[in-house]
Amino acid sequence: MTQVPWWRHAVCYQIYVRSFADSDGDGVGDLPGISARMPYLAELGVDAIWLTPFYPSPQADHGYDVADYRNVNPLFGTLGDFDALLEQAHGLGIKVIVDVVPNHSSSEHAWFQAALAAGHGSAERACYIFRDGLGTSGETPPNNWQSMFGGPAWTRVPDGQWYLHLFDTGQPDFDWSNPEVGDEFERILRFWLDRGVDGFRIDVAHAMVKAPGLPDVAALQPDDRHDEALHRTDRPYWDQPAVHDIYRRWHAILAEYPGDRMAIGEAWVETPEAMARYVRPDELQQCFNFHWLEAEWSAHEFREVLAATIAAVEPVGASPTWVLSNHDVRRTVTRYGDGAVGLARARAALLAMLALPGSAYLYQGEELGLPEVDVPLAARQDPQWLRGGGPNRDGARVPLPWSGEQPPFGFAPDCAATWLPQPPQWSALTVERQERDSSSTLLLVRAALRLRHDLLSSLGDGIEVLDRDPDVLAYARSGAGSPLMCVLNCGRVAVDVSDLGDPLLMSGPDAVRGGTLAPNTAAWLRA
Repeated sequence: MTQVPWWRHAVCYQIYVRSFADSDGDGVGDLPGISARMPYLAELGVDAIWLTPFYPSPQADHGYDVADYRNVNPLFGTLGDFDALLEQAHGLGIKVIVDVVPNHSSSEHAWFQAALAAGHGSAERACYIFRDGLGTSGETPPNNWQSMFGGPAWTRVPDGQWYLHLFDTGQPDFDWSNPEVGDEFERILRFWLDRGVDGFRIDVAHAMVKAPGLPDVAALQPDDRHDEALHRTDRPYWDQPAVHDIYRRWHAILAEYPGDRMAIGEAWVETPEAMARYVRPDELQQCFNFHWLEAEWSAHEFREVLAATIAAVEPVGASPTWVLSNHDVRRTVTRYGDGAVGLARARAALLAMLALPGSAYLYQGEELGLPEVDVPLAARQDPQWLRGGGPNRDGARVPLPWSGEQPPFGFAPDCAATWLPQPPQWSALTVERQERDSSSTLLLVRAALRLRHDLLSSLGDGIEVLDRDPDVLAYARSGAGSPLMCVLNCGRVAVDVSDLGDPLLMSGPDAVRGGTLAPNTAAWLRA
């Protein structure tokens, strides 16, 4: 029997390194802090962790501006600390995925500094996208592209040329039409694969290739929302056909290594069909399914995403990948209404996601039911917000609360202040508090992951959406034993589920009572 790759049904936990756990008291999370909390992750029941960038970086975009792809930022530790983390995780049966940022580097990267020094027409500049400007003296940017962080996507250098940066000015875009760029990233991938990493998460995986000639964006309006541009298919810097050639090469590299090494793309594309192109058999193993994340609290929308996603991945032989949250979006509790209602809905949506076939990605703090934090203006650090390019993302990046009754809630030893301030009311949401509460979100997620692992061997990848009330998402997964039923009630009134079986797990203590499922709850049932 062919062994199923580990990633196909894995639950992966995203660690935002700055905000998970701090070992040295500077208020910023680090690799030794993660290692110290590894038993927590093993008890939670995750199969893998994904680490956001920990490389040397001036932190213009909190690590997504990489100055050296083969080392560790002293802010987060050393290469020795990384190796120790990897060994500890593997010893606990946890895979490790690291972030790779191939669209752009930091402006402090040695290559970019060499490009600035070498000048117009040099081989060094050919590794990035430098162009002459328009106008009589080149004083106008080469085209009308706008940065995702606000303002023009071009910055002029002293000799008069302009360089492209789809994000911050400190993040110049590589020119992937230059073979040397692809060769360098092969060397980078091999460096981390040789150290033993199990996979890569690819930042803005749909962006590396730009349309020939760098044409103007059609019908650009001054009031276009930059964050919405991430989803527009008419942008000549998103989802270009040649990007798939890169991933065919990366697929071949990963295949040379044992252990089912993998890569997952952060590809913000408009349709499930476009997403499925990234997971064809000779390309990436996974691609984030952001359509599930973007769905409103609506059974109708969840059904549509579910049907479209499975229909898109089946022809290419891939498995779906589900995600409700990450470091770039508002936390699920707040998106779904905040307060008690938002928490109930977030727990229910998470339970519905974890019963689906394929893999699931959890964002740190999701297992605690953390809401979005309204970070004070003076404390905000998100460059996207500071440049006017979109909503503030700091509210989803506040350091985790581990223990105690007041900040820093066990996040760091002898720490006066964390890099983003924690709200005092998080004293009710700490890991320590939730471990003592039988109805807590933490214990619900632990129970869900244990049950998911127990059931996987008996369930196939098929799914049958059941015809129920319009405000209800109900589906069945069949296998060797009785089918597993999952029911999510997005409506305002209780619905009858007595014909579907007995509850195995409920998103709330009284979600199922007298054979009915309460509003804003979900349940797993089995006959």
